[in-house]
Amino acid sequence: MERLRKGLLDFLGFALVSMLLVLSGCGGGSKSKTLYIFNWTYYTPDSVIQKFEKEYGVKVVYDTFASNEEMFAKLKAGGSNYDITFPSGDYVSIMIKEGMLEKIDKSKLKNYGNIDPAVLALCDFDPGNQYSIPYYMGAAGVAVNKTKVQNYDKSWSIFARKDLANRMIMLDDMREVMGDALKYLGYSVNTVNQKQIDEARDLINNVWKPNLLKFDAEAFAKSFAAGEVWVAQGYAESIFAEVDKANWKDVDFFIPKEGGPSYLDSMVILKGSKNKDLALKFIDFIHRPEIYAEFCDYFGFPSTANVPARALKKGESWYRPEDLLNCELKKDVGADLEKYNAAWQAIRVGK
Repeated sequence: MERLRKGLLDFLGFALVSMLLVLSGCGGGSKSKTLYIFNWTYYTPDSVIQKFEKEYGVKVVYDTFASNEEMFAKLKAGGSNYDITFPSGDYVSIMIKEGMLEKIDKSKLKNYGNIDPAVLALCDFDPGNQYSIPYYMGAAGVAVNKTKVQNYDKSWSIFARKDLANRMIMLDDMREVMGDALKYLGYSVNTVNQKQIDEARDLINNVWKPNLLKFDAEAFAKSFAAGEVWVAQGYAESIFAEVDKANWKDVDFFIPKEGGPSYLDSMVILKGSKNKDLALKFIDFIHRPEIYAEFCDYFGFPSTANVPARALKKGESWYRPEDLLNCELKKDVGADLEKYNAAWQAIRVGK
């Protein structure tokens, strides 16, 4: 009888443990095992991802996009498995209006206080940061191969040089390229004045475009690193990721003196995310000072968004925060975006 009772207890214990294992495997626990991130190419170091995975015992699936437009189109078409993405400020505004984002519980972000108040003050696209947390503020610039081009002005006017025809490339990014032309002409990157937009369109179409090999937001850095082009508009982190480290001394990267569009990319949690708590942990992890400093050092960034990380940076930066002084954040221009779309269409089809 005693042996029967013990056998029954052993069986019940085994059944209970098995049930708990099954529940933990198919319940809330499994939802936090994988975090799906949709981010810009060259924008989070592998080492940071690996540290997050190790600390929380999870897996990160990391997919990339080359422009805000590409990211937005994919998500609108049903890319609903992602938990976090990294839109620029103008697209944060659009995605809030479209009901695509979850509200962020900032009480769960211990490192929110590390973010520069001056950067938070620029988040008028999301007052109070209800839906977005700043990731990085920077700007695209121009990379020049100094072994091929020795004399040049640090200006957007470099793209007017006929002697460099077919050796230059610009991003296939409407607001970036249009913003460059608008700033060069002395206008706001967010103007909705049709005459100014038309002037920018004509400058690009008639003066810059004839000298370009192409517009390319995906492989511009590879084209530059391969020597296919000698001048490239683009992002410093992309350029230096592709250029062999031994040749970095041959590259001059600068933000043109006229300024241009700057960006404030943010971390947002997508509506319907199955891993909201884990997404919040990742956002908070990024703003740990030592992690943010590692991120900036890896890409040669100044620590624009995280104050304590500035003291922990060990490497040089490809540009200085003060180089952004003449730049202007891109904003959501609402229905007037159609004016930009029409101008860009004329540029891309050559009319």
